[in-house]
Amino acid sequence: MKVIFLGTSGSMPTKDRGLPAIAIRKENELLLFDCGEGTQRQMLKFNLKFGKLSKIFITHIHGDHILGIPGLIQTFSLLGRNTPLEIYGPPGIHEFLEAIIRTVKFALTFDIKIHEIKKGVIVDEHNYYVECMPVDHRIYALAYALIEKPRPGKFSPEKAEALGIPKGPLWKKLQLGEPVMLEDGKVIRPEQVIGKPRPGRKIVYSGDTRPCDDMINFAYGADLLIHDGTFSYDLREKAFESGHSTTVDAAKIALEANVKKLALFHISPRYTGEDVIKLEEEAKKIFSESCISYDFLTIDVPYSS
Repeated sequence: MKVIFLGTSGSMPTKDRGLPAIAIRKENELLLFDCGEGTQRQMLKFNLKFGKLSKIFITHIHGDHILGIPGLIQTFSLLGRNTPLEIYGPPGIHEFLEAIIRTVKFALTFDIKIHEIKKGVIVDEHNYYVECMPVDHRIYALAYALIEKPRPGKFSPEKAEALGIPKGPLWKKLQLGEPVMLEDGKVIRPEQVIGKPRPGRKIVYSGDTRPCDDMINFAYGADLLIHDGTFSYDLREKAFESGHSTTVDAAKIALEANVKKLALFHISPRYTGEDVIKLEEEAKKIFSESCISYDFLTIDVPYSS
């Protein structure tokens, strides 16, 4: 599972940073979290295949997080897309998209399925699910968690051989969770040769938010937490007034939530060069596994050992 930061600025783009958009490439599926202006060009520059994009998750209805959707819809139609696109977002996303579709005249070649959501599990696929919860921004906003379902335990060839199970189709059946019967009538159950289920991976994205206690439980144990870190700690009052977090706020949440890695996101355009390095150092003093995200940063999220 690979996380690609397509845009990492807050409010407006800079010459180095695009507007918020995060792609997660999981097997043959591509998921997009927020879609700021210029996202489709960032996807092209990273060579992400448009046809793989199945779902878009929007955190809130602010322009820097949603204005890339119209261009993406137009391009999909020009390319003759015929598979549905699922778009999830808070109340208001339906009205926004319907207005765009009605007024821009895309000549749509595919269905757009719009889901207005508030809290809980919103997607449930065979090997992962996505849940959301409200956060503390200036308008109604959501955080998202992509959580893989537990994987089957490891198959033990040694145990299988000790039980007299011949190598071949019976091994495969056990690996698929099916019991098998030997020639002598003895039944072998999968748990006799397969270890305990292994945990999947968890990625959490806060969107724009002030620090909130609910995020600690929501992000607990995540392999990667992507959290609003718009300002440095000396601008904490400005951060609070504008509905954002400082790098220190994000680092404290990462520490309390026992996550493995923190990527600070939605960086204010005021920070460039050495100032960005200082932001990262500020967070690392509290949570050592912190980093400042930048456009086209790619993070591979491995399975736990």
